[in-house]
Amino acid sequence: MKRMMVTGGAGFIGSNFVHYWMEQYPNDVVLVVDALTYAGNMANLDPVQQHPNFMFVQADICDTPQMEQLLREHQLDTIVHLAAESHVDRSITGPDAFLETNIMGTHSLLKAARQVWITEGQCPAQHRFHHVSTDEVYGTLAPEDPAFTEETAYAPNSPYAASKAASDHLVRAYHHTYGLQVSTSNCSNNYGPYHFPEKLIPLIITNILADKSLPVYGDGKQVRDWLYVTDHARGIEKVLQQGRVGENYNIGGHNEWHNIDIVNYICQMIDKAFATDKALQERYPEAISAIAGQSARLITYVKDRPGHDRRYAIDARKSSEELGYQPLESFQSGIEKTLNWYLDNPQWWRAVMDGSYREWIAKQYA
Repeated sequence: MKRMMVTGGAGFIGSNFVHYWMEQYPNDVVLVVDALTYAGNMANLDPVQQHPNFMFVQADICDTPQMEQLLREHQLDTIVHLAAESHVDRSITGPDAFLETNIMGTHSLLKAARQVWITEGQCPAQHRFHHVSTDEVYGTLAPEDPAFTEETAYAPNSPYAASKAASDHLVRAYHHTYGLQVSTSNCSNNYGPYHFPEKLIPLIITNILADKSLPVYGDGKQVRDWLYVTDHARGIEKVLQQGRVGENYNIGGHNEWHNIDIVNYICQMIDKAFATDKALQERYPEAISAIAGQSARLITYVKDRPGHDRRYAIDARKSSEELGYQPLESFQSGIEKTLNWYLDNPQWWRAVMDGSYREWIAKQYA
């Protein structure tokens, strides 16, 4: 039985990981630590909040003494570190927050884990600090380049990617210098339920439903490998259970798509959904283009962002061969689940977009 801290567990990937883990391992103790900044949302954790082994603490991972106290008090033996600033556009306009959270926050957690687990010895011999990172640390690929492997040299091109690369190096250093039992996973672009609507897929879905323009950077030919978020949770599970201490593992979805092709595909899916389910027209009367079967007319090409990486692609053979990991969802099946979730949960994304959920948080944690 594990006693686990999940940092950033009220965010998109974090909350989906918590849902998955508590469903698979209901006897494990899971403590979520989240600062509840703009992308942290307690509503993401509604499915597990009544579970007897679930706990939540609103805290900043940069508060090292509090992190130490939580590790001691709850006798935790595992940290799954997901807390991070992650939106590239925001890192371009305001990089300081990314350095503070992604670098100093990770260092704070590493210091706390070392202090409690190693210096004080208040942990079983088999502890684990698992760090969740990104494929963006590897930089960009040309169209014919081979996919990123765990041996690819780091070459981050945005402040976000640079901050994650730095945190990866810190995790590695704490293993080699202090003996902390660590692992790191570098994942491709995630999508699925509870995805904050500033990211491409939820932005396209929610903008179509509001009949707003669909912004596409540059020519839209940027390529990303897409991973359904529950498949990512399964990948982390494999690393925790079978991964070698001190190792990095790439977790990918084997789904390379051009951004513009994703936008067009979602347009087609929503047009089809509105055509076959007339109730959607009543539920979303403002979705004028979708009702007309012409969502694609909302596509608007905008100026490309600075330093926009052209292509990411994950080679996940190491995870497959060592851990037996394979994603279960194709992009088509995963995007269908994602679209259906957004169509069925307008109260969630509307609250996120208008900020009303913060009032609920204030009442719950006054």
